Amino acid sequence: MLALKNVSKRFNGITVLKNISIEVRENEVVGLIGENGAGKSTLMKILTGVYQPDDGHLELDGQPVTLDGPRGATAKGIAMVYQEQSILTNLSVAENLFLGREAEFTRLGFINWKKLYAAARFQLAKVNLDIDPGTLCSELSFGQRQMVELAKSLALEEMTDGPLVILLDEPTSALEQKEIDTLFRLVRQLKSRASFIFVSHRLDELLELSDRVYVLKDGEVVSQMPAADATKDHLHTLMVGRSLHTEYYRESLQQACNEDDVVLKVEGLALKGVFDALDFQLRRGEVLGIAGVIGSGREELCRVLAGLMGKSSGAITVHGKLLRDHGAAASIKAGIGYVPRERKVEGIVSMLSVAQNMTLARIGQVTSFGLLETGKERAIAEDWIARLHIKTPGPDALLLNLSGGNQQKVVLAKWRNAQSSILILDHPTRGLDVGAKEDVYELVREITAQGVSVILTADTLEEMIGLSHRILVMRDGEFAQSFDCPPGCKPQQVDLIKHMV
Repeated sequence: MLALKNVSKRFNGITVLKNISIEVRENEVVGLIGENGAGKSTLMKILTGVYQPDDGHLELDGQPVTLDGPRGATAKGIAMVYQEQSILTNLSVAENLFLGREAEFTRLGFINWKKLYAAARFQLAKVNLDIDPGTLCSELSFGQRQMVELAKSLALEEMTDGPLVILLDEPTSALEQKEIDTLFRLVRQLKSRASFIFVSHRLDELLELSDRVYVLKDGEVVSQMPAADATKDHLHTLMVGRSLHTEYYRESLQQACNEDDVVLKVEGLALKGVFDALDFQLRRGEVLGIAGVIGSGREELCRVLAGLMGKSSGAITVHGKLLRDHGAAASIKAGIGYVPRERKVEGIVSMLSVAQNMTLARIGQVTSFGLLETGKERAIAEDWIARLHIKTPGPDALLLNLSGGNQQKVVLAKWRNAQSSILILDHPTRGLDVGAKEDVYELVREITAQGVSVILTADTLEEMIGLSHRILVMRDGEFAQSFDCPPGCKPQQVDLIKHMV
């Protein structure tokens, strides 16, 4: 139904895709995997008309086709759910769902809001999202916005009589399990009249949903196979050129903490309407996991500690000193770094270079008498690029041009370079491939061995259990249970889940 034939793409003389050939057949899900920087995002942008191939061509139903921008792709039944989201947060849900299609609901220059909202409810029902279509998207959680993205793509059903191709770029990266189950159920239902390309770093999910799998490495297709014939270990080896580490979370490197060496003390911390009177301590070199479903208060707790949300009451003490001024600047000065869940919005300055982003939180390190020492800045960046295996043309490359996973590594490097003694990691491996995740796990063990303390909210319970020394389970704004997680005696996922819901 859809095919790329010997497609290549170059940017500034650098080949990103090389002689790519991929087929998508009717009524199937094609899995697409590769390391960060393997070329997946560029490939998806070619399929949606954002980029044009330098060599090769696309075919629809066996006929060569040129996709003249995203609107041209949509007209031919191709839509995409973006990992970083294309939602405009200052518009309502309904306005986002039918952005560019307002004429369908307009008469004499006036929008028929009743008709627009009714159509929006019909689309939202497809993804089991029960929200007011008039709600501003800025008021939705990341997971809800992701489901709106999906509903927006599914609206193509009513726009075309031909078969659909829906591109799913890391659609589950910020979803809870219930939402993931809903997504997978919808994909299976829609296979009767649509085909999908499913990009994911979660190999178990990819194998569960896909019919066939393509593996990209360094801009080339290195393998293609039926999903039934693939295993996680084999795919990992094809992607990164080495087998999956037998000790994925590096549990043997987890060092015991001195219970009396407290670096962060929280007493009676409250955020009105979210959580009330929370008490806990963080020890030197400890990874403290905060588990809970969306709405439990775990994300808001992280943001309060980082100074991004104002507390209603309570006290935060860092290294024995009461944090009197509450705000991001005060938290950074006290030694608290924050790796946000939404990297694109809060974690990076995309139009600055890799080196500039890495030194932002400690700019005094690379200035002298008010002047920037670019050589010193570049040397610092080159060191972190090597340590975290960041794929970039160099330290002067714009961060905008890096893949999502490599951007996340730059965010981690920024706070590590700032010498933060406490790191709040809010879903730090979201959008990273399995090889890059191993690098992050290695870094977590390395910095905690050096005395840095970590507060972690993770993509999966498995990841949280594997990395944490202790886990606090939040439910309805309270700590429902606490678990110790020593190496070799970790709690089971089911132990946490029964206290989460």
